[in-house]
Amino acid sequence: MRARHGLRGLLRGLSRTESGRGARRPPEADSELLLRVLCHEFRTPVSTLTSLTRALADERRELTGADRRAITELARDQAVHLQSLLRDAAAGTGALASTAQPEPTVSLAAIMREAAALVPAGRRRARATRRAGSCPVPAGRTRQVLVNLVENALRHGPTDGQVGLYAALRGSDLSILVTDEGRVDDALLAAMRRTTPAVGMSGLGLWIVRQLVAADGGVLRVHRLRPRGVALEVLLPMAAPVL
Repeated sequence: MRARHGLRGLLRGLSRTESGRGARRPPEADSELLLRVLCHEFRTPVSTLTSLTRALADERRELTGADRRAITELARDQAVHLQSLLRDAAAGTGALASTAQPEPTVSLAAIMREAAALVPAGRRRARATRRAGSCPVPAGRTRQVLVNLVENALRHGPTDGQVGLYAALRGSDLSILVTDEGRVDDALLAAMRRTTPAVGMSGLGLWIVRQLVAADGGVLRVHRLRPRGVALEVLLPMAAPVL
């Protein structure tokens, strides 16, 4: 069963943030936020599908069987995500859900293979420890988080820079790192500090990622790498391995 993860899943965190302040968002504010989230979330799968079809058509890029399988899986899942967004938009989803919807779990390794397929092989670095790779994660939310972070790394990092995906256990948490050779600037730090989405599209992607991660009891952190680079780390409470 494929995960269904639409606008309700993206927006459910805001109601907790606002209610904690004793404030009630007016309906028009919810509608405006819904439209911005919808625009952003359409951009990510469309961009992803464009990149995947370009990779398949590029005769200079040698693809292994594993690459082709990962590309096919990710293309199918992004098409499902687009259909989910369309259903929610057509239904006029305006109320903010207070909790994330249950969804099927898969091993992290499967999601990492799909997200890594977005990066050309010569620029890709991906590694997960055996225990981390076997950890079950919510399929839709985790895929959405990693695809967003990898797309950001490709968009904001150097054109020919390396992009990495790494996973390991860190204490009682599952740590997933997405790295690129860009830098930690003021705009990134401001986006990481915001408790509500900014006006416009700037920083909205990271706000969405933080909401999705928080739905599973996790956090998103940023690290400077030496001698250069930036890492965004997703920390999730560790669950039992998939058998």
